[in-house]
Amino acid sequence: MELEGKKVLVVGVARSGVAASRLLIARGAKVTANDRKAESQLEREAEQLRALGVMLSFGGHPEAMFTGADLIVLSPGVPANIAPLEAARRAGVEIISEVELAARFMRGRLIAITGSNGKTTTTALTGELMRAAGAHVIVGGNIGAALTGLVEETTDDSWTVAELSSFQLETIERLRANVAVITNITPDHLDRYPSLEDYARAKHHIFLNQTDSDWAVLNGCDRGINDMIAALGVPSQKVYFSSRGCDSLSNDPAGIYARDGRIFTTMLTDDGSYTEVLSLDEMPLPGMHNVENVMAALAAAFCAFSARESDMKISFLLPALREAVRRFKGVEHRIEFVAEIDGVRFYNDSKATNVDSTVKALEAFERNVILILGGTDKGSDYTTLAPLIRERVKHIVLIGAASDKIAGQLEGVQKMRRADSMEDAVFESKAEAVAGDTVLLSPACASFDMFDNYEHRGRVFKEVVTGIFEQSRAESASRQAE
Repeated sequence: MELEGKKVLVVGVARSGVAASRLLIARGAKVTANDRKAESQLEREAEQLRALGVMLSFGGHPEAMFTGADLIVLSPGVPANIAPLEAARRAGVEIISEVELAARFMRGRLIAITGSNGKTTTTALTGELMRAAGAHVIVGGNIGAALTGLVEETTDDSWTVAELSSFQLETIERLRANVAVITNITPDHLDRYPSLEDYARAKHHIFLNQTDSDWAVLNGCDRGINDMIAALGVPSQKVYFSSRGCDSLSNDPAGIYARDGRIFTTMLTDDGSYTEVLSLDEMPLPGMHNVENVMAALAAAFCAFSARESDMKISFLLPALREAVRRFKGVEHRIEFVAEIDGVRFYNDSKATNVDSTVKALEAFERNVILILGGTDKGSDYTTLAPLIRERVKHIVLIGAASDKIAGQLEGVQKMRRADSMEDAVFESKAEAVAGDTVLLSPACASFDMFDNYEHRGRVFKEVVTGIFEQSRAESASRQAE
């Protein structure tokens, strides 16, 4: 891709926008970065971009700036259908996503992972599995560093493991995943997509440019995935993982499956006979959704090592992969244990930005949960939480802009109180809890009404909990001293 002297507009000044601008400047482009937010809201990013020599435009999207560009690069949070972008398309301007820009320059092979839930855990674990097997691995995308910031680390022999959101996949053109993984498809981002089918179609872009020499790793128990595959097809070799034994909804046999408390696979033998991979008791992560995440990551690694030119049998790598699963402690903000205070355990699940993710979190706990819910609504139906709340939740604490909607949809299901801040929510939860209870932040909403992002929300939760923990420990030490 020739960029020398080209006028490139980067839309969205955040982590991926800064990384994209840095790559473009290094390739000789004349870069302008634009964001609808005021510069005062993006001071750190603005300082970084100025140091690179990037022109800055804040506080709106001037149409002339869009139509006058040679190329537009979109950050994930920018909808691809805003009016200035439509005008640029009519003017013949090429519009690509930040991950598509990275794909134009990345070397080596790519494992791309998407899904409504579980993609962060699956991406992180896949990276650990590939490292354990001796591969040169780079992990990024929607997790950690933006892909454009990792381009220079790639080599002809490297494997890039990338978490990709539907937003990032919308405007790809040439990105090719040698292994594409979809963990599940459930209602999400319906404030951005007209329908679940449109959302699924964006996810399906992960298979764009695949051939029959590539792999698609699919959740065989997920209705959304099976409906998508039936409607749109897949050009690559399909491998299903299943938490319901060796059957999938598509009636195709699963290549890796859970049964009788163990994970088995048929991917390590030429005749399709099964091999035991590990016992579920060996997994440190709670919940059946994490069993699915582990199977997806294992299947991705098996596919990757099947695809490479090597005489090494994957079965020889199995002990190293099994040990990597045993050591894996999960990712921050996803059912992350924070502290135990007076017998009450606190968990940070701030990554739960949709209803289905909160469902999976509640399924990991049997009973006596105090649940912190709320944030920015994404067009969700919270009534689907009602059965699990009745069964496992003893109290709900509501925060954020979606509080009224959630309260209306869950009225009478369980006791509810509202909190004005995360600190209030944690203290309210602790006041309701007794020894043996669990306080779970699993909001089922986006975070932008009160926080910069879900990471910020999770950090604030942990800071409040840690403050209570330290105070409790100090008081205990003081009593012992007396």
